[in-house]
Amino acid sequence: MRVIETKLKGVSLVQLDSFEDHRGHYLELYNEEMYRKSGINIRFVQDDISISTRHVLRGIHGDAETWKLITCLHGSFYLVVANCDADSPDFGKWESFVLSDRNGRQVLVPPKFGNGHLVLSDVTAFHYKQSTYYNPAGQFTYKWNDARLKIWWPVKDPILSRRDEAGGWVE
Repeated sequence: MRVIETKLKGVSLVQLDSFEDHRGHYLELYNEEMYRKSGINIRFVQDDISISTRHVLRGIHGDAETWKLITCLHGSFYLVVANCDADSPDFGKWESFVLSDRNGRQVLVPPKFGNGHLVLSDVTAFHYKQSTYYNPAGQFTYKWNDARLKIWWPVKDPILSRRDEAGGWVE
């Protein structure tokens, strides 16, 4: 396992070790001791999975308290992580990653950063560990095409939820 710093301060790309032979593919997603030895000393308390189809775009979502460790369990997706801290001089800076069930990559997203993903394969399983329990009241949402962020997405007309289309909670 290798931890690679990205151009966004606090965001890390984790390259996992994998094993493949005639029987298939093996990947250890999380080993607390290995993460701690690599300098990632975060206590995760909740795991979530989202399953979506091609061209579904989820996000940009986040909160001020939660660390997320994001992995692709099946398929592939285009992941965007954006600095959403309005008090930061780096507000609005973003970076993209392609995660798949084959490339052994994870992305560690700190608090005050938002993440969104676009499904690239027919079906994708998006997995993330969280350092806090989900609290809808503490969430922020930016529109996927928010002019302040200027994020490039590989599709122009994604499939969106009402929340993501509006850029906030919709009743």
